[in-house]
Amino acid sequence: MTKINVIIMGAAGRDFHVFNTYFRDNELYNVVGFTATQIPDIYGRKYPKELAGDLYPDGISIYPEKDLENLIKEKQVKQGIFAYSDISHLDVMHKASTVLSKGPDFRLIGPENTSIKSTKPLISVCAVRTGVGKSQTTRKVSEILTSMGKKVVAIRHPMPYGDLKEQICQRFATYEDLDKHKCTIEEREEYEPHIDNGIIVYSGVDYEVILREAEKEADVILWDGGNNDFPFYESDLNIVLVDPLRAGQEITYHPGETNLKMADVIVINKIDSANKKDIELVREVITQYNKDAKIIEAASPIKVEQGDKIKEKKVLVIEDGPTLTHGGMKYGAGVVAAKKYCAKEIVDAKTYAIGSIKETYEKYNHLELILPAMGYGDKQINELEEMINNIDCDLIVSGTPIDIKRIIETDKEIVRVGYSLQEIGEPNLKCVLKDFLSN
Repeated sequence: MTKINVIIMGAAGRDFHVFNTYFRDNELYNVVGFTATQIPDIYGRKYPKELAGDLYPDGISIYPEKDLENLIKEKQVKQGIFAYSDISHLDVMHKASTVLSKGPDFRLIGPENTSIKSTKPLISVCAVRTGVGKSQTTRKVSEILTSMGKKVVAIRHPMPYGDLKEQICQRFATYEDLDKHKCTIEEREEYEPHIDNGIIVYSGVDYEVILREAEKEADVILWDGGNNDFPFYESDLNIVLVDPLRAGQEITYHPGETNLKMADVIVINKIDSANKKDIELVREVITQYNKDAKIIEAASPIKVEQGDKIKEKKVLVIEDGPTLTHGGMKYGAGVVAAKKYCAKEIVDAKTYAIGSIKETYEKYNHLELILPAMGYGDKQINELEEMINNIDCDLIVSGTPIDIKRIIETDKEIVRVGYSLQEIGEPNLKCVLKDFLSN
């Protein structure tokens, strides 16, 4: 029997999960490689034999996506598998057209073939776009469940940008665990708030192994989704966030629209900062595409430590990286705080950009003034530190969820900006979770 040559297009997340759940032990296929994009410098590695399984004793090479057309010809590829998230429907079809123009089939692998069943109740928190408010919603859900006497363990969508053999299954309960696993800034942004709340977090590469380990110490599993990807697990309760600041995009991005249609509960976040017209537009979309979902309205008000220090200061604003890059937002909590507390000026960080961060500004040319907290490896963290120390400012306003001084060294004073989910009216998450646990 001749095997079908396959290449998987990804970004070090769903691509590996699709391989593990559908292709790893499937003798009908031969995965000739992964392509990688979105995350700086994640290609040039190998998916190791320890993860690839018996059919791939040499592991599987990871290539830059820009080489896709040449790889299709060179490797005699018959199927291109698309497996990453937060990309417009239009761009997905551009990728499809590239593959189809060279002859192979173009495929998406769905939940039925990739979702793993837990032995414990499993609640997922997902979104239609990056930067909608999953993190604070996940924290809110964990707080409510904990107050009900449940032991909650969060499993975070993958961010394996280091040594994949060392990242098969990772457990985070302390700040020392973050250092031990050499976490990137993006990872710390997601793990630190959970640790602060006493919630254990699992993440890594092999999500079957991860789930079985998490189940050993949990009453309830909480899937903490990444980007706008759909869950890796079968959800008993699926909570999805939508963003009226990007009204209409809930049905124009992949796989955000999938999440919208799969949701049991839809949270309309940021209603305190969105206009009424856009909130109503989002409601109309929900009614049209998922009329059975419960709708919760919420805001994400900022909380600023020593906000009075911002007044009349020349400030550098640092924001959460993914929200600004593939999330497409032009600003975050840091800018909101700088304006609220009357900063004299927001320094144009872009003019100080160096190395890979300069490349980030070139790729995501909607970014202005603010500095995305890019830190996908030691080199980029060093570039971020050098930029911050070179920028002429009186104060740093940090909208990233982490204490950035744990990562970089700077003499500049930092004012941190936080945010939490604030539900408005009923139904609310407590009602929803109480009903869920009683059934």
